[in-house]
Amino acid sequence: MSTAPRIDIDPASFWADPYPMLAKMRKEAPIAFVPQLGSTLLASRDDISISEKQIDVFSSHQPAGLMNRLMGHNMMRKDGEAHQVERRAMFPTVSPRTVKAHWTALFQAHADRIIGAIEPGRIDFMRDFALPFSGECLKSITGLTNIGFQDMDSWSQGMIEGIANYTGDPAVEARCHAATSGIDAAIDDILPVITKNPDQSILGVLLASGMPMESVRANVKLAISGGQNEPRKAIAGTVWALLSHPEQLDLVRKGEVTWLEAFEEYARWISPIGMSPRRIAKPWSIRDVSFELDERVFLMFGSANRDEKHFERADQFDVRRDTTKSVAFGAGPHFCAGAWASRAMIADVALPTVFARASRLELADDEPVRIGGWAFRGLLNLPVRWVH
Repeated sequence: MSTAPRIDIDPASFWADPYPMLAKMRKEAPIAFVPQLGSTLLASRDDISISEKQIDVFSSHQPAGLMNRLMGHNMMRKDGEAHQVERRAMFPTVSPRTVKAHWTALFQAHADRIIGAIEPGRIDFMRDFALPFSGECLKSITGLTNIGFQDMDSWSQGMIEGIANYTGDPAVEARCHAATSGIDAAIDDILPVITKNPDQSILGVLLASGMPMESVRANVKLAISGGQNEPRKAIAGTVWALLSHPEQLDLVRKGEVTWLEAFEEYARWISPIGMSPRRIAKPWSIRDVSFELDERVFLMFGSANRDEKHFERADQFDVRRDTTKSVAFGAGPHFCAGAWASRAMIADVALPTVFARASRLELADDEPVRIGGWAFRGLLNLPVRWVH
């Protein structure tokens, strides 16, 4: 392992709220070995921003990693040309032009239909809007229109928990295997339809590209793992943040701040993707810390987005903040391929539609809002009172 100083964490406390410990790391040991996670963590934004671009050292190729083992070898776990080939194959689905010309209208139709079915009164916004909306959008964009949004959410959650299962819980791994098996079955079921009638979905364009079927399956699973879990948490989280800061919601309503700026600030403040793992591909040193070959390193995006050197009052939600230094979508060659689709779903459709359609939307006081996670973080519920 690296020569980084050792810092111990309590895993349960770190899952409940990692930010106090991450602040301590940035101050005392911005590069630290955490034995409970079996990894060296990079906590400062500067180290992460530089290291993520050094793919010859901080490699995404992790043959023994959890994602490879549980979900297949997808483009997120490849570097250089191998990564770019698969990224280019997917680009026709998730390009800004395709998102604007094709997907945004479908996203809007999903939002309108789901909102139309919500009965006024006390609801769980996560369960009743954010979850089904993300699921229906992801069904469209992946091409797996033969399943229910509940399946999409369950499979995404199963894989997310599986690839963050650094403590090796066998029950978590079993749920992940069940999720990937379900996705394979859904792909097999819809395959004859898409083969006969190619479309702009991820499955459609990857099949048309001639990509090997093993890689097609792995990349569809990748899209589901991040394309459901993170958007639903970001939608509910941004709504919660705005309702908790009514003066900032007023700024957005008056047009002084855009919905996109509100979403980008939330994604900085509570990063849905809080960590990205890397493998040390060759011996390396950063200042006085030396890394060994094949060592596992975690780039802590959630910590980078609260780095006091780059963000004043970093622990506060402020829609007027300049978020250009946020790494919520990553940086370098592995910048999130689905970023434009996520922004359209959340900032162009979900947020403005929800606040336009609800004549009154307020936090319910009969149940606390629960937040959890460090590798993948976000709201677990959002009790609100909704009036059309």
